[in-house]
Amino acid sequence: MALKKLIDNVMSDSYRRVAIYIRVSTNHQIDKDSLPLQREDLINYAKYVLGIEDYEIFEDAGFSAKNTDRPDYQRMMKMIRAGLFTHVLVWKLDRISRNLLDFAAMYDELKRLGVTFVSKNEQFDTSTAMGEAMLKIILVFAELERKMTSERVTAIMLSRATSGKWNGGRIPYGYAYDFQEKEFSINPEEHKVALLMCDLYESTNSLIHVSRRLNEMGYRSRAGNLWSPVQVRKVLVNRFNTGSYVYNQTSLSTGTQVPNKEEDFIVIENHHPALFPKERQDKIIDRLTRNARSKSTANNSVNRKNIHVFSGLIYCENCGNMLTSSTGKKHAGDDWRPSIYLCPSKRRHVSKGCRDTTDATVGEFVINFIMNMMNAQRNFQLVRSPADLQRLLLYGKVFDSVDHLDQESLTDMYNVLSANLPQNVKAGMKKRMKKPSVNPEITKLNKEKQKLERALGRLKRLYMYSEDSMTEQEYITEKNRITDAYNEAEARIEELSSYERLERSISDEDFIKQATAFILSKKLSGNSYINYRKLATSTDPQMLKEFFNSILDSITINTDGKIGSIVFKNGLRHQFIYAKDNDSQEN
Repeated sequence: MALKKLIDNVMSDSYRRVAIYIRVSTNHQIDKDSLPLQREDLINYAKYVLGIEDYEIFEDAGFSAKNTDRPDYQRMMKMIRAGLFTHVLVWKLDRISRNLLDFAAMYDELKRLGVTFVSKNEQFDTSTAMGEAMLKIILVFAELERKMTSERVTAIMLSRATSGKWNGGRIPYGYAYDFQEKEFSINPEEHKVALLMCDLYESTNSLIHVSRRLNEMGYRSRAGNLWSPVQVRKVLVNRFNTGSYVYNQTSLSTGTQVPNKEEDFIVIENHHPALFPKERQDKIIDRLTRNARSKSTANNSVNRKNIHVFSGLIYCENCGNMLTSSTGKKHAGDDWRPSIYLCPSKRRHVSKGCRDTTDATVGEFVINFIMNMMNAQRNFQLVRSPADLQRLLLYGKVFDSVDHLDQESLTDMYNVLSANLPQNVKAGMKKRMKKPSVNPEITKLNKEKQKLERALGRLKRLYMYSEDSMTEQEYITEKNRITDAYNEAEARIEELSSYERLERSISDEDFIKQATAFILSKKLSGNSYINYRKLATSTDPQMLKEFFNSILDSITINTDGKIGSIVFKNGLRHQFIYAKDNDSQEN
């Protein structure tokens, strides 16, 4: 009967029912009969001031108001959402919450539900225009206080950075930190890896190759993970590695790091020992920027009248620059206009030993090397050693001037082909687990990011409105810890995502499949020699360009204008040693 009466009342247009909320935070308050006093006073207020006889009391004894994790408060809100109350009545505003941001969220919800909020002692009754206006004024000042506190904390951290003090966070790769002396020192093992990264990138212009070589040599990131191109790039471009402390490069906005303007950076030069000179890093960054820009331009050249097949792929071995593209003269008979690839340093006369090249030279060499790789795979059952493989890879007049392949790259290719032998495929398939559509580690990290976002919000509210005091230094330290954990999770997600994209697009198996599909489509499989000129004049140049871009990362031209190396998208790098090079090395 009681339930039926309640339902009837709720359905009535004149229905009015009050949720009376009572809270005290300490046993001392409970013992002094604070709860009975509040209860009696609020019941009388509901009856004689609001004129409402129907009420229910919710009590949280011994709970702090610093958050809303209170059993009866949660039970009350659940019943309010069910439409069982028209009013919420409290003794004072701080009984419902000392955290004004939590209160603002609760008030917005009450307003959406059409529930009136009343505070007896402060005379807030949101059913009246004056009561709602007064409440809004309080919320405006709460927002102002939040922003002022945030600005004050930011000012303190900027001041610390300006004086050269470290504001905490993840220790950069290559360094160790003494928390007592508050000084950075170089980590010898990580320093060695950072220098190796520089050497490998300067010699190959390929982040893919650098990450692969590091992994093959047994090096791992500080977290014990495989190196990815994204991670390698971060180490190469981090200004901290040149001895400079740079602060305020980004700001956290809605859970995402947003870059600040460079004039807002705080830069302290010679702050700590450098892993490598700034001049060296500047050259690497310049090369990374130019390479990215050139590749972007090359990949967006679909609508151009003249398509340069190897644009964005060829580099000068002497100066490291990417070669620019230009259209050559027409060939008599077939109107073929091969592209010319020019070294910028040679054109500006700033470097000796730089050479230009053409489609004919590069195309003939590269397509026949790929052809030999396909034939070597087909006949690999006859190969007993890397030396046998080398004879197959360098078969044909195109490679007459090549003395041998770099031993390391030859062994790499031998291992790739060994792994793809037909008799190994079935055994490999048994061991290979099907990859999930979504990496579970990425899912876990995304959840961790959300958790950290909530933690950061709670920390701010705790610092600004908690009944328990928290010093600014404690707040800064904890904020940095949470922010660094968030950034680390975000970086790991990017690393895993980029590595998965890399694995999907450039795995050894896919590389061989792509190359084989193209060769077969052109009816070239099994040939001992491919005439690139005939191939180029009988094939859509955009198709050729897409094919080479799908499997090649970079090609270098040496000081004799010959192919110095080919780096494939799977990270394999083949370096070609010529007879002249061999003689000079022996001398």
